[in-house]
Amino acid sequence: MSNIYIRTKTKADQAWINDLLTTQWGSIRVVSRGRLYESDTLPGLIAELQGEPVGLLTYHIEKPACEVVTLNSTLEKHGVATALLDAVEKEAVRSGCRRLWLITTNDNIPAIHFYQKRGFTLAALHANAVRTSRELKPEIPERGWDEIPIRDEIEFEKILQPSS
Repeated sequence: MSNIYIRTKTKADQAWINDLLTTQWGSIRVVSRGRLYESDTLPGLIAELQGEPVGLLTYHIEKPACEVVTLNSTLEKHGVATALLDAVEKEAVRSGCRRLWLITTNDNIPAIHFYQKRGFTLAALHANAVRTSRELKPEIPERGWDEIPIRDEIEFEKILQPSS
């Protein structure tokens, strides 16, 4: 969808960001590979449609990699998440990163499909890693998509090409 506008998040977005993250993630806290993030404090990109926020992507750069920490869209099947991923990929390349990566869980079948369609490849399966994540974020539910038990972290990556 060409009328999606991507911009850097600002302080004025904070209430919307906190509400979105709490609604879709259970809190602003996100655990990835044993690391607890206060995702509302991370760098982020906002997707807007007709001046209204419809998506958020937060990320963490630790060169030579950029991790997508959260990706949320309030409009499914409109290209919001794809536009956000494209924008963070450009930001990662500009920042000198060679790898864009993220974690999802074994239950999140729609996300697994989504990331593979967008050129991400399976980098690792971290079996039973969610047990450790629950020690940092107890609000992670036991069951997720379609009542599948949430157990494993799946790591996807996309190797980035430097811009010429």
